Amino acid sequence: MADADDKEKKQDQQDSNAQDPGDEPQSKNVEPEKTGEEQEKSGERAEKTDRKASTGGILQWVITAAAVLLFAVAGFALGRLLKGSPPPEPETADQDESSQQIESDQLEDLIVDDASADSQNTWHFPLEPAVANLDVPGVTRYVRATLILEISPQVDQKKGEALLKQKTPLLKDWLTIYLASLSLEDIRGDRNLKRIQSHILDSFNEKLFPDAKPQIKKVLFQEFAIQ
Repeated sequence: MADADDKEKKQDQQDSNAQDPGDEPQSKNVEPEKTGEEQEKSGERAEKTDRKASTGGILQWVITAAAVLLFAVAGFALGRLLKGSPPPEPETADQDESSQQIESDQLEDLIVDDASADSQNTWHFPLEPAVANLDVPGVTRYVRATLILEISPQVDQKKGEALLKQKTPLLKDWLTIYLASLSLEDIRGDRNLKRIQSHILDSFNEKLFPDAKPQIKKVLFQEFAIQ
């Protein structure tokens, strides 16, 4: 009997040692449960993250709305500015019409009636000397010209002299530029001088009496010196 009991105990011990290791509890791989404090901290971190995301979205929306508002105000101000600016062309046209009207009135006021014109003679108006460098390459040559204008008796002398004094800077400027465009060949000989006189006569009449009867009868050379 004792031998049988010993055999049975040995068999039980072998069966116990042969037990499958996989049946043992795998305590190493089991994650320990979080404590209440750790869960509370995790919730606070998630809440902060959600709060930052919400704040960033609101800030981006505010910036976008401000930019749209700024562009709208700028566009409105620019539109008002452009709308309030007077167009330059009509104003320029009005000024030109006014200037032409004044010149037309001045010209009408200068002309005397035919009976008075028949009793008068032409009168003369001397211009200041004009000096210009001739168009001569490589050499400095200049011309000095002093003109006398012979005016029609239809122009009142007193009013005509006032107009000519007013226009003298304009006439002298044109004359200087014209003389500077001439070469030595252009001013030599009687034929060239007469051509120059004719050109000056037509240009002066056009500037002083536009769209009207020419009132300058002759352009006389008091001096025409070349040096």
